[in-house]
Amino acid sequence: MAASASTSPSPGTSSTALPRFPGDFLWGVSTSAHQIEGAADRRGRSVWDAFTATPGRVKDGTTADVACDHYHRYREDVALIRDLGVGAYRFSVSWPRVQPTGAGQVSERGLDFYDRLVDELCAAGVRPVPTLFHWDTPLVLEEAGGWRRRDTAERFAQYAAVVAARIGDRVPTWITLNEPAEHTLLGHALGEHAPGHRMLFDALPVAHHQLLGHGLAVQALRAAGADHIGIANSHGPTWPASDDPADREAADFYDLLLNRLFADPLLLGRYPDGIAELLDAPGLDADLKLISAPLDWYGVNYYQPTRVGAPGTGPQEFSGVAIPPELPFAPREIDGYPRTDFGWPVVPEAFTELLLDLPRRYGDRLPPLMITENGCSYDGLDDQERVAFLDGHLRSLHRALAAGVDVRGYFVWSLLDNFEWAEGYRQRFGLVHVDYDTLERTPKASYAWLREALRAQR
Repeated sequence: MAASASTSPSPGTSSTALPRFPGDFLWGVSTSAHQIEGAADRRGRSVWDAFTATPGRVKDGTTADVACDHYHRYREDVALIRDLGVGAYRFSVSWPRVQPTGAGQVSERGLDFYDRLVDELCAAGVRPVPTLFHWDTPLVLEEAGGWRRRDTAERFAQYAAVVAARIGDRVPTWITLNEPAEHTLLGHALGEHAPGHRMLFDALPVAHHQLLGHGLAVQALRAAGADHIGIANSHGPTWPASDDPADREAADFYDLLLNRLFADPLLLGRYPDGIAELLDAPGLDADLKLISAPLDWYGVNYYQPTRVGAPGTGPQEFSGVAIPPELPFAPREIDGYPRTDFGWPVVPEAFTELLLDLPRRYGDRLPPLMITENGCSYDGLDDQERVAFLDGHLRSLHRALAAGVDVRGYFVWSLLDNFEWAEGYRQRFGLVHVDYDTLERTPKASYAWLREALRAQR
């Protein structure tokens, strides 16, 4: 591990300490299995292996076969987490590493890896927070229909029980799914992510089956003795492009897909108006009872707000994603703010807006919140833009806390630079730089800044 980088604040970043967070506030960092583990020869194939093998799917033509080689270097990475001073590490368990075909036979070698990782974290005084599904469906299961089929939800619950039986005695906090909205919209509706289907609104059953898988997995985890279970859903404010009724209607529909399609069933036990009729799911009421079983906390992944207007004519693109003309909305650029290397606007005040809005929308049905992802893509070791991003968003989070929003923790995305899905290795979200040729880890300025900021909280 190389020496820490500079801690000097960036221009425009407050040089004062962060405001005081509650003493039991949980600080953490996040990763996901497919993005960092590598060791592809020691697991079953996933939908992402097939996707990245198809020319043109990943912008730089790369794969995650090696990625950060976390599978072999996890001790070094746990040491980085320990030295950072956070209390928790959110990682994901690779379903095809544990069950290569998504059902039936279990790989003891795969379970042994997570056994060792959890032991290493516990020895370092870091809470393990596993996510059971972060988009890497076993390929054999996908070829049988994947999340388009209802029985995949049952397979997922069986897999959850297998993982809990092995590491549940040392894991106090669990996450079922990560961002089912993105997996549905990008992976199944628009075809920009694995498995690469372009189903548009015919992808709605995928949303329901993921939610049902969540409910069944919660049931399986409870049966295994777990008592601190949540989910990581993506959320962000939706701003209409104008006061024109067509723009407002388009923004409302986008908000439904991003912010309500998954949260409403989980927290209210019902789908937004008009959605249930499109699902054509038998036994929907019974499913919704499973889906809305009480959670111990609710995870929020936040990156940016979105401005949305009525669809235009001709081809449209937003953040590198082609927007089909059949959709009843069109995202628009948000001007007047700094941008990350991904082109996303940096709007810390929208974070406060989101956190204040969730309790207004869901009232006493909303469990305590956990920020399960927040971060940004910037190149370079002296990443002062990331320092400014984290500083601004943590201050915005604190304003929500001061206003009475019950937030219990915050996880930075990400610990390491990694394989960024369809972008390949072009975007760097890590607090720690990874040289993909040598796999050397080098903490960035943002790592040093966060370490000092957390020391000041003690």
